[in-house]
Amino acid sequence: MRVVLQRFFGRAVTAACAAAVLASAGCATLPPAGDGNRAVARRIAGAEMHPRLLMTAAEGAAVRERIARDKTAAAVFEAVRADADALLDAPPVVYKKDGKRLLSVSREALARVLCLAFVHRMTDDPKYAARALAEMETAAGFNDWNPSHFLDTAEMAAALAIGYDWLYPLLSPEQEAMIRRAILDKGIHPSFEGKRGWVNGDNNWNQVCHGGMVFGALALLEREPELAERVVTRALDGLPHAMDVVAPDGVYPEGPSYWEYGTTYNVLLIAALESALGTDFGLKRRPGFRETGAYPLLMTGPTGGVFGFSDSGQTGGLSPAVFWFARENKDPGLAWDNHRRLREMLAKDGAGRGSRFLPLLLVWWDGKPAAEPRQPLAWKGEGINPVAVFRTSWTDPNAAFLAVKAGTPAANHGHMDTGSFIYEADGVRWALDLGAESYGKLEARGMGIWDRKQGSDRWRIFRYHNISHNTLTVDGAEQVVAARADFTRFSARKARAVMDLSAVYGGQLARAERGFTLLPDGRVLLQDEITAGDAPARVRWAMTTPGEVAETAPGRALLTKDGKQLRVEVLSRPDAVMETFPTNPPPNEWDTPNPGTRQIGFHTDLAPGESAVLAVLLTPGSAAPVPAPPLEPLAEWPGKAAGDR
Repeated sequence: MRVVLQRFFGRAVTAACAAAVLASAGCATLPPAGDGNRAVARRIAGAEMHPRLLMTAAEGAAVRERIARDKTAAAVFEAVRADADALLDAPPVVYKKDGKRLLSVSREALARVLCLAFVHRMTDDPKYAARALAEMETAAGFNDWNPSHFLDTAEMAAALAIGYDWLYPLLSPEQEAMIRRAILDKGIHPSFEGKRGWVNGDNNWNQVCHGGMVFGALALLEREPELAERVVTRALDGLPHAMDVVAPDGVYPEGPSYWEYGTTYNVLLIAALESALGTDFGLKRRPGFRETGAYPLLMTGPTGGVFGFSDSGQTGGLSPAVFWFARENKDPGLAWDNHRRLREMLAKDGAGRGSRFLPLLLVWWDGKPAAEPRQPLAWKGEGINPVAVFRTSWTDPNAAFLAVKAGTPAANHGHMDTGSFIYEADGVRWALDLGAESYGKLEARGMGIWDRKQGSDRWRIFRYHNISHNTLTVDGAEQVVAARADFTRFSARKARAVMDLSAVYGGQLARAERGFTLLPDGRVLLQDEITAGDAPARVRWAMTTPGEVAETAPGRALLTKDGKQLRVEVLSRPDAVMETFPTNPPPNEWDTPNPGTRQIGFHTDLAPGESAVLAVLLTPGSAAPVPAPPLEPLAEWPGKAAGDR
């Protein structure tokens, strides 16, 4: 038994003895624990002493040694220390909600405590510990951690848990009691109260909330062994509901930025279980989890922007969790883009340059240099929101990059972006996604933005409606929320994909299929095959772009951006009237402006039962002037959903 309570009892005691001695500090307000999980209980009984979350004493010594001998590690540490130094004279966080959320305060507290405590562990300088403890005492003194929006509670619990664990020898009895009670009363106990949909949810809430609660439980396990058993067991039972949505290929259905949020906490939880209890209880073996380590890399274009569909962000950022996957998968190429982001961060001066989890990069990085990705140039991933990505090179910053999305608007954080795509060439993102809206702003107006039913407030938002995305719109109507599109053909060899959109336009079109191909010279061919139903249909083809429309003519347009050019040609309808559709100002007062963007496109009118082919060729200025590729029916395109033929 390695758990030590010497500070409080003058001798080492077992977890069972500690529970008896400290029964008054238990969790009488909680429901009965039941039989629990014997494997979890055994591991808790033999848990590591403090520090045990993420970085044990031995691991901390190894990190110190790496900082001393490796220039990159030393530079990362100096960036972390700069952040810590900037915090020394800053006032602690203040309880201030943004609408219904305290989340920004919780995240700031976590960033501060992690940074300051890490620098203390690397330097033994007491000023960093003192400042971290001041932050923790302030947060512990809040009346609550906003349990009605439990993400806020979870992140604050994680903040105080890691500070409690990493700074444990420095805590006075009064500080220890205050912080412990806060973790229990404002964090863990509320997690067992009321309806907690996140416990078995299939989205990022599950990963974040379980992560925060497990952190709190593991930090306090010598005081609360039975509670720790319950919290860990609950997480082991509930977490797979969220983890398994990335099966089979690792596609995170909420997009790359939510991958960063949810999966980082998933990694935090696994890493904490391993460092504290010596095992992950098989979580790393969940289907698709190891594969999801490649997801952010695959979704990142040569410009550094990501395919941020639905509510996901578009820019991407440094992700320490990627270094964990690179180490676990023994694939340094997974961190290819993150090494680039790391170099960019280190080239900046001053504080505030990195991820709030930046200190953990030094814990999870195995010291291996950047390596060219092993991933293919063409890849398809299935799941709730299937995606396909194509590129002409991994190493050329001017390479062409095409990413396309199938799936459903009904997915968590979904938009009506089924059939949408982004496209980069010559260092310009020519076809883009406008991104998410401000949740707080819309909630303050009383809009029901989380209701994904057909015709709800959510679809009155310009950025959420299909009309703002690079897909088809029929008679100005919404896509069918409950419907789903899947890839019917895919060829990595030919860089082609076809999806069936018919259900998504149910009641609007009798048939809708969309094909994409990235040609070797960087050109893109998009081909829609559509058939009207029993009523006439007006079909709008549109692409959102930052490019200026330099000229239009029947069936073609020229876009310019940063001295580069893109030609847009309607091969199947050379007489098509090319139009520019405004995105800024947006149509509604609640919509966020979209400066520097617009849409280029055209309309096609179909009589009842009439069919049409809409074939559009995108040609970057770097491509040689060669004839357009011949048009073939989508049914004759090579490939199938199961893979190449």
